[in-house]
Amino acid sequence: MKIAKLIMCAAVALMAAVSCSSKKEAPKVLVLYYSQTSNTKTVATEIATRLNADIEEIALVEPYDTAFQATIDRCKADREKGILPEIKPLKSNVADYDVVFIGYPVWFGTYAPPMASLLDKVDLSGKKVVPFCTFGSGGLESSMKDLAAKQPNAEILPGYGVRAARMDAVPKEVEQFLTVSGFIEGAYVLPEDFPEQHPVSADEAAIFDAAVDGYPMLHAKAIAAAKRTIPEGSEYLFTAQDLPREDKPDMPPAGELKVYVTVENGKNPVFTKVVR
Repeated sequence: MKIAKLIMCAAVALMAAVSCSSKKEAPKVLVLYYSQTSNTKTVATEIATRLNADIEEIALVEPYDTAFQATIDRCKADREKGILPEIKPLKSNVADYDVVFIGYPVWFGTYAPPMASLLDKVDLSGKKVVPFCTFGSGGLESSMKDLAAKQPNAEILPGYGVRAARMDAVPKEVEQFLTVSGFIEGAYVLPEDFPEQHPVSADEAAIFDAAVDGYPMLHAKAIAAAKRTIPEGSEYLFTAQDLPREDKPDMPPAGELKVYVTVENGKNPVFTKVVR
């Protein structure tokens, strides 16, 4: 109970930092997003609904092909030419908002090209910017660094990311994220910090292998682990060694990875993100 109260106080303090005072007018919030497969749209809609915020989707003048490989091929060709896709003008006036949530899928380790086009056109100086993203394995941390570099005069707040394979977790996780970030009131007990990592045990290695099984883009071996308790069960932080891929022998291993794995009570292990 004491911890819950502390977390509630922290959330209230963060909310005060955003709104200055509960007695003053609430900050005006805009949710801007680009979505290729509707996953990012799902997160954007959840955030906008809970905050009663304005929302707008970034649209391309020439939309990508709906086929995955065709989209990737076009992106690669554009990257080689150093060009970005043209986006349609925004209907929203970003200058009118205090807080801007920026949503995107992660492609090639960072925000998708349409978001790069947007960031070239808008000035977020003085705004509180909250990134959120969807991804296959990870990319929130790297995309946030790129966002901060692109908009150095904006205040980049902690962001939220979710794997495309875990979209059913979005309602609960968005509520937790907005609560901890101070945008909505409530109490949420933050987990303790991970303890120091230790050499991975056979049982822990089995948990890691089960979590990443079937995901073709992650071929790694766990070498160290740390475990902490969460309300739903346990969470592991693995350090893993990236291994050569038989299907792509010319692709060099990425070195060490940080892989987060959740084991909810009565459920199979799942990895929630990879930090490269």
